[in-house]
Amino acid sequence: MNRIGNTDAISGMRHLGIAMMFLFLFAGCRMGYVIQAGLGQFRLISDSVPVEEALAGDTLSPDEKQRLLLVSEIVRFGVEELGLKETGSYRSVYLETGRPPIYLVAAAPKDSLTLVTWWFPIVGDMPYLGFFDKDDALNEKKKLAAKDLDVHLGMADAYSTLGWFDDPVTLNLIRGSTVDLVETILHEMTHATLYVPGQSGFNEGIAVLLGKVGACRFFEAKYGRHHPLAAEARRNLEDERLFSAFLDSFIKNLEDIYGSPVHRDLKVSRREACFRDAQVVFDRLKPRLQTRRYTAFGGHGLNNAYFAVVALYHRYFHVFEGVLVYHDNSLEKTLAFFKRIAAEEGNLLEKTRGILVDK
Repeated sequence: MNRIGNTDAISGMRHLGIAMMFLFLFAGCRMGYVIQAGLGQFRLISDSVPVEEALAGDTLSPDEKQRLLLVSEIVRFGVEELGLKETGSYRSVYLETGRPPIYLVAAAPKDSLTLVTWWFPIVGDMPYLGFFDKDDALNEKKKLAAKDLDVHLGMADAYSTLGWFDDPVTLNLIRGSTVDLVETILHEMTHATLYVPGQSGFNEGIAVLLGKVGACRFFEAKYGRHHPLAAEARRNLEDERLFSAFLDSFIKNLEDIYGSPVHRDLKVSRREACFRDAQVVFDRLKPRLQTRRYTAFGGHGLNNAYFAVVALYHRYFHVFEGVLVYHDNSLEKTLAFFKRIAAEEGNLLEKTRGILVDK
């Protein structure tokens, strides 16, 4: 569904867990939006070709074919070693374009980090809208900005239909890095395995954990701990920890500003100073980062929508990793734990934090 190999992906919305074709079935929603989403998803699936056909053709380079060959191993690892659900996804590949398949729009008030949400059947409240056409996304952004909201436009490299449809591998994934490919597929498989409607922070936190840690485990199992890909995956994980700690610190500062008993205009003024401080501190952090996944932070400016979306994916990584440590660093046991609490009511992210404190 957020990361960070390019300027758009730093939004945190690198992955999207939303069953878009299901939106097409319900007339009670915004029909213009629903129709474009359904048609875009239909084209993506119908224009895909079987993996075997893509491997036999001449569209892909030898390196891209090697990455595509790896996909079935990633899926098998996710199912057998992590306990993820096996679906019919990733048996086909979409070769029409290398660009990310969907544009994402999120919005928040100027004096709050609470994202605007849109309700849809099956998936519940969603903190962003997805568009297959950039002009549609830009029009939505303009409408939201006219309501005096902070708005952020990003792109997702991949998304999940939660196992309801057979998602293809997209060309941008097999043209990217091998580590990103493994992480993305495990992330999306996690959404297809466990997804709680209206609990975006909980859903994304679990998927980021299994994607990043799972990628480390995959490469170590396949190539050995000292292989360059295993080392790159560990560097990616270490950067996630650094970025998450940085993000949590500054979001706490923003929450203090927005929770203070002062006029809205003063809050907005003070937040601008906080945004500037965040950029300064991040620039100091950059030399410690070992990958380029987070270097685009703030590249298109900072606002509440941007911070809130990035937070969905990255703010509480330490919490989810803490649950993993408590469960003997077993991703399979950790996933089983999250499945158990997913049946409970209330804010599952806050419940996870509370459970970890109690432990």
